[in-house]
Amino acid sequence: MLIHIQFYHFFVTVIRAKISSEKVVPASDDPLDTHKMIRYEIKQIKMFKGFEKLKDVQYVYTPFDSSLCGVKLEANNKKQYLLTGQILNDGKVLIHLCNYIEPWDDLSLSQKKSLNQRYQMGCGCKITTCYTVPCSITAPNECLWTDWLIERKLYGHQAKHYACIKRSDGTCSWYRGGPPPEKEFIDISEP
Repeated sequence: MLIHIQFYHFFVTVIRAKISSEKVVPASDDPLDTHKMIRYEIKQIKMFKGFEKLKDVQYVYTPFDSSLCGVKLEANNKKQYLLTGQILNDGKVLIHLCNYIEPWDDLSLSQKKSLNQRYQMGCGCKITTCYTVPCSITAPNECLWTDWLIERKLYGHQAKHYACIKRSDGTCSWYRGGPPPEKEFIDISEP
């Protein structure tokens, strides 16, 4: 799922964090429930979404088994992650394979910049995935996501470099932020 799709859902959190530790815990208080969860203790670096429900996230939970969409993260190292997850009624944050979870260093510059503003601008838009041709949008507030069709992968060039943004006329379209300035670029203004 694209990062900015996660911004559209109300009970979702988007966090930049390091994983401090992990512990296997029961999935519920019911002694007959044999399912387990992994509780990751995190050091939250920044919360991009979810602060209207939570101020600080100390733990995220995921199913122990990968067959139940559990996520394996590296703990006790310097690796940072972008984590998206659901905020449950009890305030716990659940992450699983259907969420967008990516090492921070693997995000493109456009994705990192879009986390602060651009993705929120697309909350009135719908992203329609195109798997085969023909495919088209059916409403003016849709953006057609073609990474799978063109590159045969879900997180291709479009996902890494574009954001679906709602325009002032109510239509939606893909937006690509300008490229970063080259290292040799010097901004000089005359007095």
